Amino acid sequence: MTPWDIHRGHTPRTGIAEKGSGRAVTRHEIDWESLPSAADLFGELHLADQAPPPADAPAKPKESILPGLTICGIAAGAAAWLSEHYHFPIILLGLLIGLSMSFVAREPRSHRGLDFASRTCLRLGVVLLGFQVTFTQIGSLGPEPFAGLVGVMALTFFAGVIAARLAGQSSYTGILAGGATAICGASAAMALYGIIGRERLAQTQFAITLVGVSLASAVAMSLYPILAGYLQLSHQQAGFLIGASIHDVAQAIGGGYAFSEQAGSYATIVKLSRVALLAPVVVITGLAIGEPDSGAQRTLWRRLALPWFITAFFAVVLVNSLVPVPPVLGTNALALSKGLLLIAVIATAMRSRLDLLMETGLRPAIPVLAATVVSFIASLGVALLLL
Repeated sequence: MTPWDIHRGHTPRTGIAEKGSGRAVTRHEIDWESLPSAADLFGELHLADQAPPPADAPAKPKESILPGLTICGIAAGAAAWLSEHYHFPIILLGLLIGLSMSFVAREPRSHRGLDFASRTCLRLGVVLLGFQVTFTQIGSLGPEPFAGLVGVMALTFFAGVIAARLAGQSSYTGILAGGATAICGASAAMALYGIIGRERLAQTQFAITLVGVSLASAVAMSLYPILAGYLQLSHQQAGFLIGASIHDVAQAIGGGYAFSEQAGSYATIVKLSRVALLAPVVVITGLAIGEPDSGAQRTLWRRLALPWFITAFFAVVLVNSLVPVPPVLGTNALALSKGLLLIAVIATAMRSRLDLLMETGLRPAIPVLAATVVSFIASLGVALLLL
């Protein structure tokens, strides 16, 4: 006879001897309220788990960022090793590795680390890009080439927006694709995505845009120097074409030096001028589209307030322009910026849903393709007309 049977009211097979007497106690003489309730231990434990904690109970500690951040770090190390040994774009490798590890996001303990990597690491990486730009470099470009560069960037940006509309995508997809193509590839895409927000653009579409931008930049780095030679462009013309149309900073500089030493130097100035325009483009975009949770009651000064990482980017550029920065500091800052942006890309890819990726297909990549083509044609036109 088990306690569970007693609790449910079953009669024992043998009588229960009353202490100090020889007679058996019948079922009707048992005081059920005084019996131990061990038989309902499981039920009470279940109710205790479901009940809210007492008011004076200590709060549960927050999940650590270490699990998710550690996984991103390991994936970034794998992407760096593959990129070094197989000479493949590291950002694209990070994206592919992150997408292949999207199952990590199913584990709740990874969420805080992935959020930290996709937001904080991204913003710190953008800030560190400021060590690569000075106002002197921008001024050395000259007023007419600089105006032409701004025109190329504007055409590229709106080409992405228009192509997104024609492809049935949201305007936010076009802003992301056009801005990333016009400025500096993945870095600009992630800065703009921080303004757009996950509420208005799914991470899956963001991941597809990053894949398209990285692939287009890798192809352009190999193809544009050959086209510049075929078109018999001068060193300055080739440098402007390559620096104004290739998305990624390192690939734009590498493509310029692949043509000639002079073209590489000029492509570096042109490309860094595009990077310097990252902050104004992000600010204007933020003012134009507002915040995801913005309402009619937001004051003007709130709308004009810059995101902290864009303000910090401006400050770093100013310091880099006024104070001589040791070359080793600039080199290390660039390496750290690339590492932080790589981790942010991987974390974003891990949070992407592959089932939605299959549903959307390659349509989000159409704005990137259109913006890339317009960027090349416009850059070539400015190079032939002004240089």
